[in-house]
Amino acid sequence: MTAEPDGPEDRLRRFATIWSRAVFPVTSTSLTRPEFEEQLLPLARRLSEALRARNFEAAAGRTVGAELVAAHCTDPEALSRALDCVDAYLVLYCGEDGPGEALRTRSARLQHAMAAGYAEALRERTLAEQQAISQAALTARSAVAEALHDSEARFRAVFEGAAIGIGIADLDGNILQVNGALLRMFGGSEQSMRGRKVPEWTHPEDAPQVWRLYEELVRGKREHYHVEKAFYRPDGTALWTNLTVSLLRDADGEPQYQLALMEDTTERRLLNLRLRYEATHDALTGLPNRTLFFERLEKALAAGEGQRFGLCYLDLDGFKTINDSLGHAAGDRLLVEVADRLQSCATAPGEMVARLGGDEFVALTTGPNTEREVDELAGRIMNALVTPISIDGRDLTVRGSVGIVEGPAGERGAAEVLRSADITMYRAKAAGGNRFELADPEADARAITRNGLTTALPAALDRGEFFIEYQPLVNLGDGSVRGAEALVRWLHPQHGVLGPDRFIPLAEHTGLIVPLGRWVLEQSVRQARTWQERHSGTGPLRVNVNLSPCQLTHPGLVQDTVDILEREGLDAQALCLEVTESALIGADDDLLKPLRRLAEMGVDIALDDFGTGYSNLANLRRLPVSILKLDRSFTRGMQQFPADPVDLKIVEGIVSLAHSLGLAVTVEGVETGAQAEQLRILGCDTAQGWYYARPGPPERLHELALVDAVG
Repeated sequence: MTAEPDGPEDRLRRFATIWSRAVFPVTSTSLTRPEFEEQLLPLARRLSEALRARNFEAAAGRTVGAELVAAHCTDPEALSRALDCVDAYLVLYCGEDGPGEALRTRSARLQHAMAAGYAEALRERTLAEQQAISQAALTARSAVAEALHDSEARFRAVFEGAAIGIGIADLDGNILQVNGALLRMFGGSEQSMRGRKVPEWTHPEDAPQVWRLYEELVRGKREHYHVEKAFYRPDGTALWTNLTVSLLRDADGEPQYQLALMEDTTERRLLNLRLRYEATHDALTGLPNRTLFFERLEKALAAGEGQRFGLCYLDLDGFKTINDSLGHAAGDRLLVEVADRLQSCATAPGEMVARLGGDEFVALTTGPNTEREVDELAGRIMNALVTPISIDGRDLTVRGSVGIVEGPAGERGAAEVLRSADITMYRAKAAGGNRFELADPEADARAITRNGLTTALPAALDRGEFFIEYQPLVNLGDGSVRGAEALVRWLHPQHGVLGPDRFIPLAEHTGLIVPLGRWVLEQSVRQARTWQERHSGTGPLRVNVNLSPCQLTHPGLVQDTVDILEREGLDAQALCLEVTESALIGADDDLLKPLRRLAEMGVDIALDDFGTGYSNLANLRRLPVSILKLDRSFTRGMQQFPADPVDLKIVEGIVSLAHSLGLAVTVEGVETGAQAEQLRILGCDTAQGWYYARPGPPERLHELALVDAVG
């Protein structure tokens, strides 16, 4: 029998068990270890819920840190072990197969919050203890004579038994008494401590106000102060403390002594520094990560007048291919080598390199002359990638595309600068890669508009912002209207009417072309049915609908077409689907199969933009097409008189070939009567263009058809 897999509660219990075993040996508690585990279980559940919450909040970590102090886990080793346990096991046992990178980031933030909550709770506990000690000291000094012995005994018990360091000095700074905890913190003898004066304990990292507060206290102008201060131990190492100094007055209220209470925060500070480093540096390469880079960039952009910045945004060319072919481990080693090379490119003051994620890196330079410096930095980056990188015995040539943004500080925000650099980098990549480009505000604006259109496309179809115009197809023999080509338009709320060249490529990129194309086909077939009902005496009017390459590969193309024709009651012979020549270059049988099925049903297939691709004319025999649509570039030379003889020969040859194969020829872009007549003489069958009518509403076709019928 196969064992049932552990459920979430079992994994949570296992995590709490591991946690209790790690922390219990350094915890001052009267509980047994199983009892202590039960005390940690709700804390583990809180961390687990925060890790997997839809809206992540690190505040749960602060609460857990405070609860550890309440559970008497006050030894610094207890916090370190707890954080190590959370770092190693929280995602493993409580992540429930979520996105690994995101969960590890959340875990790191929870650890940071736990340390902060732990420090805050421990500080509050210490301050309460300090207050009790101060009160005991004051009580001991001001007690009446008959209770002096008892008061001094109580003070001595608190003084010697306190877990925090305590020292008493006179107002000249001479140290009079220190307790055992303070001696252990400094690692010296009582004689060496009492032989020094307080003002001698300076440290390079002292805050400016530390010694000002001290002077105010010994002069009686301040009763106490609290600061974070570092000291040198006798061995030269640093001791970091939370230091509280209080003024003790005599029975007449005159200043007499100063009482110092010290909490050793060295381990906690090192832990916070480690967590800060991990939160601001990339785990793989050791470079600053996105968080630290944004901090530096925002600081550079907030610099004063006369300061400038330069930013290089690098994306490796073809990195995905390396990952797919050699594996992610090889890809990681490649990224580490690239990071080392980039770091060697930015060693001057004001320069830094960071990894944003994946194979994207940024380099920043600041100062008054970044116009020249950023170009030099980009050049060094490109040169650093020239030498091949050896991975698993293979020499890999690495190239990159770099987008450069440079300008004065104070004019743009960090997000805007990075977006401009990203757009510029993709412009360099689109130009062939292995190059760098300078940011262009106009190009940025076009890219932002393009991205905005891409984002708005799905909602636009739902809101009914698309409409169709129709351009007539005219028989060159008798001038009659035979049908029309359906041309989709987008009525954008901000940009007005947009032609298909503005949004069809975006729809293909996002996959929206399939539902959009289905909508266009449905609307066009419905309109063709309406035309037939209104022009029953003038012959059937056909509608031509364009198919994109994405639609050709969609498995529902044939069934969607059949369903729409049957639902609208339109004969298949009244529909023509136009496919560009470039989409069928090198097409295999699988791609042609749906077109053949549609052709067998009676749907005409037109090869659009014929002459712009590189297909072999002999391939026309294997394509299921019945119409060639000649590109307008062949007829442009016929607008002048006399017509270009080369164009005439080419068109004549294409028409002759098409007719010999049983194909009709439609010509696009007819703009003059001379063109129309010349094409008629050459034997072309139908034509469309502004000479006949521009694309317009379906009612215009109705009017043109009526004119033909009357004529």
